Amino acid sequence: MPTVRRVVVLLAAMTSLATPGFARAADLSPEAQLGRLLFFDETLSASGKLSCGSCHDPANAYAAPPAAGVVVKGGPGADRPGLRTVPSLRYLTETPRFARHGYRDTGSEREDLGPAGGFMLDGRADSLAEQALLPLLDPVEMANASVEELAVRLRRTRYVQEFSRVFGVGASNSQSLASQAAAALERFELEDPSFHPYDSRFDRSLRGTDSLSAEEREGLRLFSDPGKGNCAACHTVTTGPGGRPPDFTDRSYHALGVPRNPAIPANQDSHYFDLGLCGPLRVDLHDARQYCGYFKTPTLRNVARRRFFFHNGRFTSLEDVLRFYVTRDTDARRWYPAVGGQPRRFDDLPPPYRRNVNVSDAPLNRDAGDAPALDEHEIAELIAFLHTLDDAT
Repeated sequence: MPTVRRVVVLLAAMTSLATPGFARAADLSPEAQLGRLLFFDETLSASGKLSCGSCHDPANAYAAPPAAGVVVKGGPGADRPGLRTVPSLRYLTETPRFARHGYRDTGSEREDLGPAGGFMLDGRADSLAEQALLPLLDPVEMANASVEELAVRLRRTRYVQEFSRVFGVGASNSQSLASQAAAALERFELEDPSFHPYDSRFDRSLRGTDSLSAEEREGLRLFSDPGKGNCAACHTVTTGPGGRPPDFTDRSYHALGVPRNPAIPANQDSHYFDLGLCGPLRVDLHDARQYCGYFKTPTLRNVARRRFFFHNGRFTSLEDVLRFYVTRDTDARRWYPAVGGQPRRFDDLPPPYRRNVNVSDAPLNRDAGDAPALDEHEIAELIAFLHTLDDAT
C-alpha cells in the first residue's frame, strides 16, 4: 500500500474511534496514534471479541463497562471468567516501579510505606508497556498463547505497515513486534489527556473555578481526619510536583480483610485464595508470606462511577464500602460467615495470613462493641465529597 494511502487509512481509523475527551490525532505522537488503534482492536484477542477498550471503557473512566459483571469473561471463547475486578487505567502516569519499601516525605522525615508502586493490583508490571502485554497474553483475557501468536495477529492487522513507519525500523522478530506494540500502547496512555483529565469538580475547586458545598467540604474534612475516615492516610490529598492535583493514592499495599466474594467463580473452590502480592498471578513474591493478602491502593478518582469495589468486587455501593471500613471490627457478624457461632473474620485469606490484615490504622483499629468511627450521616457526607472526584469526561 503506498505510504500516503497508509496514512489516510490510519487517520480514518483514528477518526472513527473519536470519543469525547480524546486528543485529536494531530496532537499525539505517531507512537500514541498507533497505540490508540491497538487499544481498540478486538482482532488482537484469541476470541476476536476482546480489546483493551472492552474491559477499560473510555466512557467509564477506563474501568469496566457499566454492564460488565464482577469479573469480565475472556479466553479463546470469550467465556472464561477472570479472577479480579477490572481497575481503571486513569491516573497511572506517575506510578513508580514496584519496591518493597516506598517512601513518602512528611515534612522533615520520610515515612516508610512498605511495598509501593508498580502496575496491576499486585504491582507485577514495572511500566505501562509491561502492563499492556499482560492481558494480551493472559489465558482468561485476550488469550494469546505466546508472543509469537500475538505477533501473528499483529501482522494481520490492517495497519501493520505503520509499525515500521512509526518506529523507523521493521520488527526483526516476534518479540520485537510485541515490544513495539507495548511501547505504542504506553505512549497512548501517557499522551492522551483522556487518561488523566483532572477535570472533576474537586479539580475545578482547586483552580478556583468551582466550589464545594458545605456537605462536600465536611466530607473532605472527615476524609482527612485521622480519627474519623482517615482515608487520606493512603488516598493522599496533597498536590504533587509543580502543583499537580492529587491522584488520591500513595500506591501502597494493604491487607484489609475484605470478605470473600462467592460471585467470583474461582472462589467456588474452597482451596483457592487470591493472595495479591504473593500470588497466584504474581510469582516472584510467593515466599514473602508477610505480604499475602496485600493489594495496591487504587485512586479514588471516579470511584463513585464504579459498580464493584475492592479487588474481588465484594461490595456494590460506596455506602457499604464505608460501612465495612467502620464496622469491620466493631460488628464482624455483619460481614463474615458464622462458624461455631463466631464470625470467621478475614475469611478470604487462609488462617496463617489473617495476621497480615491491617488492625492498627483508624478506622480499622476498634474492638467489638465499640462505636464506629463514622455514623450514617457522616458516611453520607463523605460520599458527597467522593462524588466531587468524578471526571467531567
